[in-house]
Amino acid sequence: MSAELEDGLSLRLCPVPHSTMPAYLDRIDRDTPGQRDDVSPLFADGTAFTALIDDLGQRCDHLGYDAIAGIDALGFVLGAALARRACRGLIVVRKAGSLPVAALRESFVDYTGTQKALELRADLVPVGARVLIVDEWVETGAQANAAARLVERAGGCVVGIATIQADASPGARALGAQYPLVALTGDLGR
Repeated sequence: MSAELEDGLSLRLCPVPHSTMPAYLDRIDRDTPGQRDDVSPLFADGTAFTALIDDLGQRCDHLGYDAIAGIDALGFVLGAALARRACRGLIVVRKAGSLPVAALRESFVDYTGTQKALELRADLVPVGARVLIVDEWVETGAQANAAARLVERAGGCVVGIATIQADASPGARALGAQYPLVALTGDLGR
């Protein structure tokens, strides 16, 4: 699915029609006091989590990826399960300061307006590898974009972004215009 944006960019999405929203997404706690929904009840329900991974994996299979890059922290949960399903390796994109070795670093401003950074061991990304970036939520697109820049700086090729939810922020729309964005729910996922 493509949508033409005001600036002429084409937004490439793989949304789930709202009328066919998978029942397992009801396990997400949307009644939280903060800005984020809580996906941990979905992860804790074995049947729902398996359905989520199968569904998201099937929607990403056409991307032809060699490896998955999971973003710290909940992207690790999804990324590891998707990597296992596809028999692919998992490249971990860590929060700044978490790696005990030299690493590439990319800074970004998150959905709360806080300056943050991600790090990646460059030697984990084979040159030319087709990498699927995975995180549980794409709010502003800044964190996933930082992860994509890290993978590309390491010599990989980002073939898509996979997430449970993608919001319709300008940054998320720009991210979806640059890479295929597979979102199961949210403003960009409907």
